[in-house]
Amino acid sequence: MRDINETEAKPKRPVDPERSRTRTLQRAVKLLAAKPRSVAELRERLLEKEWTTEEAADYAVAKLSEYGYLDDEQFALGYASARVRQKPVGKRQLARDLQTKQIDHELAAQTLEKVFEAMPESELIDQAIEKRVRLRGRPTTRQETKSLFDHLLRRGFSYDLIINKVRALASAELDEDEEAAAGGTDD
Repeated sequence: MRDINETEAKPKRPVDPERSRTRTLQRAVKLLAAKPRSVAELRERLLEKEWTTEEAADYAVAKLSEYGYLDDEQFALGYASARVRQKPVGKRQLARDLQTKQIDHELAAQTLEKVFEAMPESELIDQAIEKRVRLRGRPTTRQETKSLFDHLLRRGFSYDLIINKVRALASAELDEDEEAAAGGTDD
């Protein structure tokens, strides 16, 4: 573990601007090769190194944008689409995820609109409920129903949508119980 005084005692070497730009661009390419990133996310990671300057980071971001390797709109759409395909999530959760990835608010809103146009939130909540029911069975008690409700809220689905779907699930269960009871008396 380094002592704080060690780093202060070490004289800071002057940074060669050309070498800094080259190293920063190489690091940016490596970071993007590892995983896609937003412009702000990449810029933040580049500036973590002490040999990187603001100008070098700006240069690397500009170059990679020019080459088409760095595009927030493309990144946001790809990230959001993959996230929805991977695991059903609601608009609120996906908006939080995009905010974490440092995507501009307007761009995030446009991305959410595109993603949920292709895959409506009602279909996603149906998938989430279906998976939960498959794993844990239909909720039979008030506590199990609340657990399902809370699970869907954590997934970022809207309150009204959850209420409608959970009520529909409960009424479908009642209908099945009534049919089973009616079928049992005919025999």
